[in-house]
Amino acid sequence: MNLSGGHVAVVDLGYGDAGKGTVVDALCASGRVTAVIRFNGGAQAAHNVVMPAGRHHTFAQFGSGTFHGVPTHLSRFVVVDPLALAAEAGALGNPFHLLTIDGEALLATPWHRAANQVRERRRGRARHGSCGMGVGQTMEYALSHVDAPRAADVLSPTRLRARLAAVRDALGPFDDVPPLEDVVDAFLAFGRAVSIVDSGHLDRLLAQGRCVFEGAQGVLLDEWRGWHPYTTWSTTTFANVAALCPSFERLGVVRAYTTRHGAGPLVTEAPLDLPEAHNGVGEWQGAFRVGHFDAVAHRYAVEVAGGVDGLAVTHLDAPPRAPGLRICTSYDLDGARWEHIRPGPPRDLAYQAALTALLFRARPGDLESPDDWAGRIGDLLNALVVLESRGPRSSDKLFRLPVAV
Repeated sequence: MNLSGGHVAVVDLGYGDAGKGTVVDALCASGRVTAVIRFNGGAQAAHNVVMPAGRHHTFAQFGSGTFHGVPTHLSRFVVVDPLALAAEAGALGNPFHLLTIDGEALLATPWHRAANQVRERRRGRARHGSCGMGVGQTMEYALSHVDAPRAADVLSPTRLRARLAAVRDALGPFDDVPPLEDVVDAFLAFGRAVSIVDSGHLDRLLAQGRCVFEGAQGVLLDEWRGWHPYTTWSTTTFANVAALCPSFERLGVVRAYTTRHGAGPLVTEAPLDLPEAHNGVGEWQGAFRVGHFDAVAHRYAVEVAGGVDGLAVTHLDAPPRAPGLRICTSYDLDGARWEHIRPGPPRDLAYQAALTALLFRARPGDLESPDDWAGRIGDLLNALVVLESRGPRSSDKLFRLPVAV
């Protein structure tokens, strides 16, 4: 992998929360970056960045290079939430001059969010896990409605009002959603603040200089490759990047221990004393769960993502703080040793659901505690470790390869 030039895509090889934001921040702090390009997800992203002086922000729709003045481009694959984005901009000092949005990006509305929360409540103890932001509901609505609201609609009051009214009529009413005209006014104000662009803008950014593609969530939550139904309505692999950019380096991110929010398989879950400053129990996501590094699941993630050119291993300060932490290299499944999760056919959710059932029965098999955690993780995932992280700041990063300056 060559971090000294070319575009780079940053993808989480787990269940999210591996540190994509802090890796993107480090790349932007260490070299010249033309733009950070978001290529999936939406307002449910939570990428924590801490600056050397201690300033902290949890990035959702703005890119994690914003503190360095790096522009953000929200591609057509991002679900844009105008209300959440306006709130985030306010917390950052309203850096709208750093933001462009593809006009084809879908818009999440308060009705999508309310419908999402109602559905998850109705599942009761059988919840799938959700951020409660309406991203999945927005994607689902767009599959059956050609008039689903898109970013360019904020430039046309008549079209915007009609499309928002259609969402309200299809999904609502909800008592806790503002009146239609209030939402229309807020979206129009958003449209006056941001720059809505066509697809040619991204091509110009890519031609201008090195860009960093920042993913959301993780491959093990992918809509087609994750453990169905405990997944996201989003493609979390490198597939969207490949549709946007003809050539780029693939940087996979993993923690030194495996985590996930809420329901779903976590084979290596263990009572490890690893408190989180920025993760905890969420109303919609559920509990923040931790476990031994799951080499079996992460190998699967590398495979279904199409491989990686390099790895960033974060939270390497954890093993010294948690003596019981281990690396899991195999599963015990009904008395049999299982080292490889075989990927199924593309878009076969029945196969993924069957995998989920197996993973609920699996238990950690072989466990080890290496002297060189980053090196051993690289060996197990058959990938070169190019970045090591032992803390949230860019100064806590060690690049094993030169970075563009």
